[in-house]
Parts: sequence; structure tokens; C-alpha cells
Amino acid sequence: MFLVDSHCHLDGLNYETVHRDVNDVVAKAGARDVRLMLAVATSLPGFHKMTELIGRRDEVLLSCGIHPLNLDEPYDFAELRRLAAGEAVVALGETGLDYYYQQDNKPEQQTSLREHIRIGRELDKPVIIHTRSAREDTLAILREERAGECGGVLHCFTEDTETAKTLLDLGFYISFSGMITFKKADALREAARYVPLDRLLVETDSPYLAPVPYRGKENQPAYVRDVAEYMAALKGVTVEQLADATTDNFGRLFHVDPRRLGK
Repeated sequence: MFLVDSHCHLDGLNYETVHRDVNDVVAKAGARDVRLMLAVATSLPGFHKMTELIGRRDEVLLSCGIHPLNLDEPYDFAELRRLAAGEAVVALGETGLDYYYQQDNKPEQQTSLREHIRIGRELDKPVIIHTRSAREDTLAILREERAGECGGVLHCFTEDTETAKTLLDLGFYISFSGMITFKKADALREAARYVPLDRLLVETDSPYLAPVPYRGKENQPAYVRDVAEYMAALKGVTVEQLADATTDNFGRLFHVDPRRLGK
């Protein structure tokens, strides 16, 4: 079986008491059939640190972007474009809008999101979208900037079925995290049942949002196996079928051949 963790933050894991190094993380993931992962940056300085930590390895792909909550850190859109053009970088992001934690810089967040999409369209690389308490503005900007031309994914989906429908109409993929295993996530599970198998991704968003039975612990790519097993039961398919579908979807979205990369 071949699983992909479509969104993780390897630079945020605990390498003091939980993991020895990135090799250890990759080995733990591989032992549970998680053979490829996408390491996502949230700032430009963070991208440099992340790449230094990870190095070049077939099992880890990279995304370069500026999280909406990190716009106070140094950034330059020309530098973002230069970094995103790198061969090892398969996506722009994560980018998006977050009005839950920060409302005093909405125009700056919106400008950043637009620039990520424009660079994505120029480079023909998809965008990884974060949205919280900003659904209408996020969807409006995706439409206005023609984000469907480069494609993208709403990662760690927490919205409703109607939002899922709109995203699917825009040509987007939708990624679910361990949140679908949470006790009070009935609306999220309903949306997960709605999203067709050929537009679905699974992720950990590690080190955050560890799925049941690991809640309260640090999340890690190996746990995407638990997300996949839970999602397979929701969709009424085997975990092998779920793995095949989400791996194929990842390949189409990010223009890679996962099975040739992962081990």
C-alpha cells in the first residue's frame, strides 16, 4: 500500500525527545505505508530552515509560501517567485486568509493570497490554501484570480458541504486531516462523505491535530495512516482503495509520479 501525507510541517516536529532526525520520521512513516510527504513552509525564512533540515530526498517534496499569520516576518514576492520556481518545489503555500486570529491586516492577507495565486498560475504550480473565518473572501479571491488555472487544494478542510461543492466546481481538491476523527466533527464527516474519491486528499498537518487515538500528542506523518483508515470507513471503501485514490489525486494535482518518488 502507498499513502501520501499531503501536508505536514517537518520543521515543527520535536527532534529532541520524539524523533532522532528527519530520517527517523521518514522511517516511522514508511513502516505504516506512508511513503511520500509534502513538507509545507509557512514563511520564506522558514522555507530556508526547512530545506536545510530536510535536505534532498525522494520521500519528501516541498512547498514554498507565506502563511497569512506570518506576514509580519520578512517577505518579498519576487523572492517567493524565485524560490517557488525551484525544481524541488511543487506548490505555492501555504497561503490564504485567517480572520480568526488576525483581523487588523485583512487587505495585506488578501494581497498575499492573490500574489501566491498569480505566481502559481505563472509557474503552473498549484496553491495550498488555508482559510479560517474567511470563507467568502477566500472563495471570491480564488474566483477572481482564476485559481482553477493552476489548481489547488483547501488543506485541513473545516468548512461545510456547500463550501466543498463550490471548491469542487472551481476544480480544487479537498484535504482532510485527523480532525475527521474528533468526536464533535459530525459536520466535517458529512462533508467528507460528499467529496468524491477522485478529488480527495489526506494529511496530518503535523505536528498539529493528531487523530484519535493520538489526540494530545504530537502529530507526525505516520499518523496519516489513521486518517486514511477512518476516511475509508466513511467512504465505504477499503483502505487500499482509499490509498490508491488519494495517491493518484496527489500526483495529478502536484504534477508528480508519487510511486516513482516514494519508497
